[in-house]
Amino acid sequence: MTSAAARVLGRLRERGETLAVAESLTGGLVAAELTEVPGASHSFLGSVTAYATPLKRDVLKVDGDLLAERGAVDPDVAAAMAAGVRRVLGADWGVSTTGVAGPEPQDGKPVGTVFVAVSGPGGVRKTAELRLNGGRADIRRESVRSLLELLSGELAGNAGAQDTEQNGGN
Repeated sequence: MTSAAARVLGRLRERGETLAVAESLTGGLVAAELTEVPGASHSFLGSVTAYATPLKRDVLKVDGDLLAERGAVDPDVAAAMAAGVRRVLGADWGVSTTGVAGPEPQDGKPVGTVFVAVSGPGGVRKTAELRLNGGRADIRRESVRSLLELLSGELAGNAGAQDTEQNGGN
């Protein structure tokens, strides 16, 4: 996975931009993957591991009504987490993970349901739903990989087409 992290950090450095991470089910694995890359400090500012739902509300400023209505495993919550960490840490880009790694369902969602989101200078660029198989470690690892690939795609210049998807296309 470090190659995806290196690719993301390289693109951010070339652009002179920064990144912040909000993690729930991954519990710091995204930040750990990024900091494995030498020179990560040029672009990676830091992370918030908001494992408990109240932290999503109180630290990342995810709307409390949204959390009460839908629970923490929701695409709009993922988008709000990414935007929130971007704002709180003052980064150009924010990314997030939220989902169910198991062993039991959460918020009415089955194990393997994960949402990842990217928020950039123009607002939320992309939110993706993942349906992952395997054990807890597999789900968490694949969530990290998927998020880094999503961000890599955004940084590679695919944002225009993905913005269209966010605004009602597809």
